[in-house]
Amino acid sequence: MKASEIKLNRFLSENNTQFVIPVYQRNYDWKLAQCKQLLEDIFEVGTNKNSHGHFIGSIVYVHDDIYSASGVRELVVIDGQQRLTSITLIYLTVYLLADSLGDEKLKAQIGETYLINKFAPEEEKLKLRPTENNDKAYKYLLRAGEGEEYEGFSRLIENFDYFKSRITEENFKVVLDGLSKLMFVEISLERGKDDPQKIFESLNSTGLELSQADLIRNYILMGLDRRDQDIIYSKYWELIEQQAKEENSNSNRVSDFIRDYLTLENSKIPNKNKVYEEFKTKYPVTSIGQLEENLGKIKGLVYHYSKLLNPKKEPDPEIRKQLEYLDKMEINVAYPFLMKVYDDYAKGKIVKSEFLNVLETVQSYAWRRFILALPSNALNKIFMVLYQDVDYRDYVESIQRSLLRKKGTGRFPRDGELLDVLREKDLYNIKSRNRLYFFERLENHNNKETVDIEANGSITVEHIFPQNPDSSWRQIGEPDFTELKEKYLHTISNLTLSGNNGSLGNKSFLLKRDMNHDGGEQGYRFSRLWLNKYLSELEEWNKEQLLGRFEIIKERFLKVWPFPSIEFDEDIDFLETNIFQAEDPTGKKLSYAIFFDQKLKINNISTLYVKVIGDLFDLHAESFFTSDVGEKISLTKNPADLRQAIPINDTYFIEGNLDSRNKVQRIKAALTLFNSEDDLYIKYKE
Repeated sequence: MKASEIKLNRFLSENNTQFVIPVYQRNYDWKLAQCKQLLEDIFEVGTNKNSHGHFIGSIVYVHDDIYSASGVRELVVIDGQQRLTSITLIYLTVYLLADSLGDEKLKAQIGETYLINKFAPEEEKLKLRPTENNDKAYKYLLRAGEGEEYEGFSRLIENFDYFKSRITEENFKVVLDGLSKLMFVEISLERGKDDPQKIFESLNSTGLELSQADLIRNYILMGLDRRDQDIIYSKYWELIEQQAKEENSNSNRVSDFIRDYLTLENSKIPNKNKVYEEFKTKYPVTSIGQLEENLGKIKGLVYHYSKLLNPKKEPDPEIRKQLEYLDKMEINVAYPFLMKVYDDYAKGKIVKSEFLNVLETVQSYAWRRFILALPSNALNKIFMVLYQDVDYRDYVESIQRSLLRKKGTGRFPRDGELLDVLREKDLYNIKSRNRLYFFERLENHNNKETVDIEANGSITVEHIFPQNPDSSWRQIGEPDFTELKEKYLHTISNLTLSGNNGSLGNKSFLLKRDMNHDGGEQGYRFSRLWLNKYLSELEEWNKEQLLGRFEIIKERFLKVWPFPSIEFDEDIDFLETNIFQAEDPTGKKLSYAIFFDQKLKINNISTLYVKVIGDLFDLHAESFFTSDVGEKISLTKNPADLRQAIPINDTYFIEGNLDSRNKVQRIKAALTLFNSEDDLYIKYKE
């Protein structure tokens, strides 16, 4: 590796040199803010007669010291393409300005020094060779926009237009003076001797803002020769990037997809900032054949991931509808599991009805848990390993049975506890997407004339008993008035759908029921919605009618989000509680504990404390010394250091002179360190 400080114009003016932006580089994405700052710096240094240089960073490239048949040397830029491309656009602006002014000498000087290799063949003529998606825009600019208008959006063209608006006949000489003073560090790597990936990782750790997907792409492609790079990129990675995006927002989700894929493969959820490290560990780059095999598996699942992100891409209307429901629920933690189930359906391992049943089961499980406000973080590990319980002989039931085995905060809520909460659950002040999902599913159950609530902007959630009732509502009596306002206002029993919410407003129930202003049929009586059918037949609205409506809605709820109707004879104790949600342990005894899915006959917190810390230490000894957990539990080899030394193995001791509350706090700290928050459940004795 060679590093030296050099003026940028000298670097760009090297004869018969082409600066190649490889396919593994991220797109040129400087915005106007960065371009403005660069140009302001150039103006400032160009007008300062006392300034002899202005440092703009580094450019790192790989060279082979091999020239093409025409004598052109390729320098593969692995860092600095944003600055290099932007400065090339500035030179291009001056070049085209010189052309418009008829200054042929300046035009030739700029063009033949900084933009083209004059005598090279066509494919090597341009000094800067961007990636394919930018190459078209760059060549369009070189033609000065001649011919057809450029189709689509290009950051190159946007930034060129900005430079063109700022660089004029009056100031271009200042720009050229400023460009001549720009300095940078040139870092030259020799293929075969230097490790470009190591250099790249070092640069990234010092502030280069790349996503985990960017790092993985570079890791895969950087070590390959040009031909293999093009093959792997076009055959695998480009397709992965195209598929792993949300089409409505054009949001790139490649990093999330790779994270979900690794979760499925490793049965371990990578930290969002460690996806690249996990990928390198899982797939050390070896032969091109091994690389294709690994990427082939990843590419095989990205098409299913794309449909989870963009349900409209699924051609089957029934499956598409269920995917849309899942999208509204926003349970992305289920994606690792659902990708694999989708793959089984695509390969014919399960039939459509089974696939639909799985999608419905996931919704029932997640939505029932939502109603009970069970912690959503428990779902991460559940869906991480759920596919491991699939039995192809009994596909759907094996999944349902696995979910039914979950305990405590991971449980599949039964009808009884569900309905107790649902009766008084606030379902108005929840996320709009969740609310939309709830009402759309409830309204359209077994309805062949489905109502697309999302597409119909006039349909909104209506409070039957209003949020700000007028005085006429007092006639239902003070006790009912108070309960409806304070207890049931935002519950499902008092909520409905209406396309005339503004008209109905705070009016009395009978006016809401019968309203037909100017023949507009605004009232509940004229509604074709299922949710309003019961209301159209009532003469009043009070607590009795509200609870009567709940009985009707709850029956429909249990059909839309059913509890699995399978035989399941295991003894499930629902009083088991995750240690993080358990009551204060002071003065309590244990019936038992479940740690890493093993039932332990432990009857007190002290024994549990030693067992959990001891097992975790056996699994992750080093981490106790590289974190503060070892200090928190007073881990030591010398029992004399402690007031009450308790051995956790033959060598180490922990402090035992603690009350139950402090022991539980230390257990929680250790579980959190190892991402095992959902691996310990306890049951207190009655």
